[in-house]
Amino acid sequence: MSLLPLTETQAEIQRLARDYAQRELVPLAGERDRASRFDRVMVEQMAALGFLGMLIPESYDGLGLDANSYLLALEEIAVADATAAVTLSVHNSLPTQMILTYGSEAQRTRWLPPLARGELLGAFALSEPEAGSDAASLRAQATRDGDDWILDGTKAWVSHGNEAGVILCMARTDTPENRRGSKGISTFILTPDLPGFAVSKKEAKMGLRASPTVQIVLDRCRVPGDRLVGEVGRGLTYALGSLDHGRLGIAAQAVGIARAALEASVRYAGERKQFGRAIGEFQAIQFKLADMATRITAARTLLHTAAAAKQRGEKVTRYCSMAKLFATETAMWVTTQAVQVFGGYGYVTDYSVERHMRDAKVTEIYEGTSEIQRIVIARETLAAAAAADGCLPD
Repeated sequence: MSLLPLTETQAEIQRLARDYAQRELVPLAGERDRASRFDRVMVEQMAALGFLGMLIPESYDGLGLDANSYLLALEEIAVADATAAVTLSVHNSLPTQMILTYGSEAQRTRWLPPLARGELLGAFALSEPEAGSDAASLRAQATRDGDDWILDGTKAWVSHGNEAGVILCMARTDTPENRRGSKGISTFILTPDLPGFAVSKKEAKMGLRASPTVQIVLDRCRVPGDRLVGEVGRGLTYALGSLDHGRLGIAAQAVGIARAALEASVRYAGERKQFGRAIGEFQAIQFKLADMATRITAARTLLHTAAAAKQRGEKVTRYCSMAKLFATETAMWVTTQAVQVFGGYGYVTDYSVERHMRDAKVTEIYEGTSEIQRIVIARETLAAAAAADGCLPD
């Protein structure tokens, strides 16, 4: 039973995603993790089901679905394979939503249909080796050269950047002599065929091993003028505005990882016997399972409440950060408890719970660390209270 009041369409999307994930992703998830192998076939399968265009309007060859439908599908994918969920989340949130929201009609017409059909995979390049949480300190420089822009710099932590056909990249368009902080950053649409574009270091990671994370080096990379998204100097504003989508996606991914760990723990607790009884009969294990299930349900409810409010056009930055914070810390806690339920077997690769714990950790870090989420939540809460004379609105 779900506490969410699903529409017929949402229930069908959930069933479709669950059937696909259990049939196609679960059998290969462990193997892909061990080999750190990105699977293009997986991308093609998700594209054929329409999952890469879920939030893109039908006029641009997408499905035009609501945010909750997308998050339901994303959770089911994450239960099966968190790395597939990363691909789905990054593609559907930041690059496609930035072009849809801030791009010109010519850019939307050119780029969104192939992104929706899965002919191009979208990626996002904001962070740099020395600019993470402090995104406004990025150094990549864009300089006008006639109608074009010349980009120089290194972008870091780019999920599937070596597989992407479209990368939304932030670079400085102010000058070293006249830095304008966050107002000196613009957004560009990059493609790997541009001269001066190169994929550099691939990171060796604790978790999400089948999702490549790379550096991108821009060495006098010539970018046509029509690749500038929106207005000069507004790029960081666009990126941060799009993070509401991204943070909901990470929250759904975290709920899925936690759910996978709980489901594995429930099965194991019924099978594993100690002292002549299934360990699920012991109160110590039962309490763990109860707390795991409760936290997951709370995280999912917060996530979909925030998504529904966003769908209605409400300002939900605070709630998106709450959902991301609570769901990701829930995932880390639940997966740690799952390893404890499995005991020594939870620490070896024969069982999936050690992978779930490794995959869960990064959800507390990327697209805004837990510490950054708390800053956002506190700032938005104080602002809301001030606007309402000290009484917080619902």
